[in-house]
Amino acid sequence: MKFSDIHIRDPYVLPYEGKYYLYGTRGLTTWTIGDGVDVYVSDDLKTWSDAHECFAVPDGFWADKEIWAPEVHVYNGSFYMFVTFRSEERNRATQILKSDSPMGPFLPFTDDAITPIGWRCLDGTFYVDKNGDPYIVFCREWQQVTDGEIHAMKLTKDLSAAAGEPILLFKASQPDWADKTRDMFVTDGPFMYRTKCGRLLMIWSTFTKKGYVQAVAYSDNGEIDGNWLHEKPMFEENGGHGMIFDDYEGKKYLILHSPNEFPDERPVLFEICEENGTLKLV
Repeated sequence: MKFSDIHIRDPYVLPYEGKYYLYGTRGLTTWTIGDGVDVYVSDDLKTWSDAHECFAVPDGFWADKEIWAPEVHVYNGSFYMFVTFRSEERNRATQILKSDSPMGPFLPFTDDAITPIGWRCLDGTFYVDKNGDPYIVFCREWQQVTDGEIHAMKLTKDLSAAAGEPILLFKASQPDWADKTRDMFVTDGPFMYRTKCGRLLMIWSTFTKKGYVQAVAYSDNGEIDGNWLHEKPMFEENGGHGMIFDDYEGKKYLILHSPNEFPDERPVLFEICEENGTLKLV
C-alpha cells in the first residue's frame, strides 16, 4: 500500500526497531461509529502493510463514537496509546491504552478518561520534561469554550492518574495571524518537540482564512509552563494535525493529513530541518 491508499486523518508514525508504525483516525468512520484503531507497518516509509487492527473497542466500554488521533509512545518499556473517544452520553475525552507491542493489542490502561471529567477534550499527546515528569498535553474543545484552549497536566509516574491540575498554555485566538473575524477558534493536534539547541516547540492545528493549517509555537523558558509565543504556520495548504519524527537515515519529517476534506484525507510526508531554533520545510 502507498499513502494514497491509506484513508486516515491525524497520522502518527512510531519508528521502532528498524520499522515504522503508522496510526491514525479511520477516515471512513471519523464522524460516526468508533470501533477501533489500525496500524500500518513499513520498512521504508513508501510501501505499507495492509491495516492491522491494534485496538478493538471492548464490550462495555464507555465510548462508541469518533475514535480520534491515536498516538503511541514508548515509556518505561511499554507502549502507551493516547486516543480520544466520545459517546452520546459523555463528552469527548482522551484515555490511555497500553500494550507490550506496537502491533497491539492495546487495552484500556486507565479505568476512565485521563482528561478532566466534565471538560470536552481531545487530541491528548505525551510529554516528559527535563526532570522526568510525565504530562498529557491536550485541547479543550471550542464547542465548550468558544476560544479553543491547549492545556498541560502532570501525570503520575505510571501514567495511571492526574498528578496536578490542568495548566492553560494558550488559546487559539492568541497568535497575531489568527483570523479575528471568526466567531469560534479551534485548537487541534498538539505535538511537543525539543530542538537540538534545547528550545521547546509545539506544533498544533487551527483554522485561518486559508483553511486548516499546521502552526508552530514555542515556550519562552524552554519548559511546559513558559509563555507560549507563536510563529508563522509551517503549512497553510488545507492540511494539518501533524507530528514530527526522525527516520533511520537521520532525516527529519513532518507527517500530516491533507486535504482536510472528507473523503480525500491522506497522510502526507514532508522533509523538514531545524533552522535558527525552529522548524522549516526543506
